[in-house]
Formats: sequence, C-alpha cells, structure tokens
Amino acid sequence: MSSHITLATPSSTTPHNPPDLRLAQLTAWLATLAATPTLPETLRAASSDASFRRYFRVDTPDGGTVIAMDAPPPQEDVRPFIHVAELFGQTGVTVPQVLAADPEHGFLLLTDLGATTYLHQLNSDTAHKLYLDAIDALIRLQSQSQPELLPEYDRALLQRELMLFPEWYLGRHLGATLTEAQQVDLDQVFEVLLTNNLAQPQVFVHRDYHSRNLMVLPQGNPGILDFQDAVYGPITYDLVSLLRDAYIAWDEEMVLDWAIRYWEKAKRAGLPVNPDIDGFYRDFEFMGLQRHLKVLGIFARLNYRDGKDAYLQDLPLVREYVFKTARRYRELAPLVRLLNALEGQTPQVGYTF
Repeated sequence: MSSHITLATPSSTTPHNPPDLRLAQLTAWLATLAATPTLPETLRAASSDASFRRYFRVDTPDGGTVIAMDAPPPQEDVRPFIHVAELFGQTGVTVPQVLAADPEHGFLLLTDLGATTYLHQLNSDTAHKLYLDAIDALIRLQSQSQPELLPEYDRALLQRELMLFPEWYLGRHLGATLTEAQQVDLDQVFEVLLTNNLAQPQVFVHRDYHSRNLMVLPQGNPGILDFQDAVYGPITYDLVSLLRDAYIAWDEEMVLDWAIRYWEKAKRAGLPVNPDIDGFYRDFEFMGLQRHLKVLGIFARLNYRDGKDAYLQDLPLVREYVFKTARRYRELAPLVRLLNALEGQTPQVGYTF
C-alpha cells in the first residue's frame, strides 16, 4: 500500500547529509533524453510514498512540467508500472503516460497530473462530485477487465496480507501473544473473509484507489496514480478503498448512498456485481474488513520497521472501520472479542469512539 507524502527539496551535501547518488544519476539520465527534453537543473521533489520510490517535478523547455520517478533496484521494479499504465490507459481512464524509461536503473519520465490530490480537495461541498467522478472512472476500468493480463489476487496473496495484522498490529503494536483459543478465533474470521472475497466476481483491481492516489483534474477527472501493484481480483475491493478511506472518513449514510450509486451504475454497465443490494453491501463490508486488517498491519510495520511514525495517527480510523464492520455480523464476533481482550490489556493504545 502506497501513500504520497510531501518531501523536502534535497539540500546540499553536509557531513550528516551524504550525497544523493540516485538523484545525481537521475539528473544525468534526464540530460540524455533528446526526444523528451527537460531542464534537469529545475529538478525538485514532488512526493514520496510508503515504498522506496520518489517522485520529482522537472520543467520542460516549452514551459510545462513532467514527473521523474526514481525507483531504485532491487527494491523496486518499474516494469509493472509501465505495463499497468499502458493497460489502464487503454480503458480511457486518466493515468500518467510514460514518456521515457530506463527500467534497468529504475528511472521513468511521466506526464504530470498536477499537485492537487483528492485528499486536499475533499470537503462537504466537493465530495459528491469528486466521488461520482471516481466511481465512473472505476466502472470504466472494471468494464474492460480481462483475465490473465494482471497477477491474480488469489487466496495466497489475500491471506499473506491478512497475516500482517497478527504479526505487526497484534504482535508488535499491541505486544500481544495469542492463546491457542484466540488463534482459532482469528483463523475462523480469516476463513470467513477469504471465502467471501474469493467468491466475488473478478475484475481489474488498482489496490490503492483512494484519496491520496487520485488527482483532481479539470478534464478527465480523476488522474489515477500508484497503480503498479494492480491485480485481477474481487470487484468490491477498489470501491471500499475509495469509500472507506484510511485517511478521510464520511458518514455511513453518505458511504451507503455512494455504494448504491456505484451498484446501480455497475449493473447498467453489465458488471457482474451481486444482484441483491444487501448481498452486494455484505461483499463490500467483508472485502473492506480484509483490507483494513491488512492496513492496520502495514501502518504498524511502517512505524516499527521503516521509522515512518506518521502512519500511527491513521490507526484509530482504520480500527474504527474494523470494529464497526465486525460488530454487524455474527460470524465476525470472534474478532471483536479478540480485540476487546487484547486492547483491554494495553489501554494506552485503546481508542474510544
């Protein structure tokens, strides 16, 4: 899961700030691009994300700007980005175009979709229009899905994501060691979620279709970023990423209204959503719970392993999503019981809603 964060512009070299060799290599590469000329001396930080990737904005001789991506091997591989950019671009949604590429060294030059994310623009006045645009773009993308063009969001991957929750959130963040009975409860809930997720119709899945990866555009809104981890998987995944966003929350009534609007539009577009609205919303909720358990683990890992403590401030909202969903379904009650027991032992990380 990636999230764009503003970076400071790289400063000059000091004993405590070693030279940025990747930045020097990127600047040198840009200077070689005769077919797509830039002004390398104008290179400045645009954003970073939860991975090793960095993004820089650079001016062009005609007065425009483009984006240079630094994705250092072996930690990163730009080839999936190139593939998905072409695949998604062919559906008619707005994604950056790849202007130049050096996959061996992990450099890309991309069209610039601006600096205004959904997260920066969303408020009570703008939300409805922005979300309907995002829903329309999602349906356009899903409607042209084809199997075997992206990796499968299979049981192994879904389960591997779920295991981040006990390892990093329960184990590292809460300092908990599960009893045998608690492990049985958690395994039971995981099986309920996986059974539902795998039974859902399969489409193209962005995997992080949310307010930090959608850019507000005057035409072709939204611009879609950070899609390199796209897969072929459950149809409700991207909708729940959008409407139950880890970084901004909306009243349940609004979320339900947008979900129903998506469901109606998806049916008209011929997408294989659950024909029963109650069944569809259950699919939406169970998929959301899988995602939010994973996100609790990822945010904890970003803090404890990667030193990115800003993500801890987003834990309470994600945890609230988990509790609200788990309390609504009898088969998810063991998860509520487990969290109540473990967080009751560690009141310093308990939250009241």
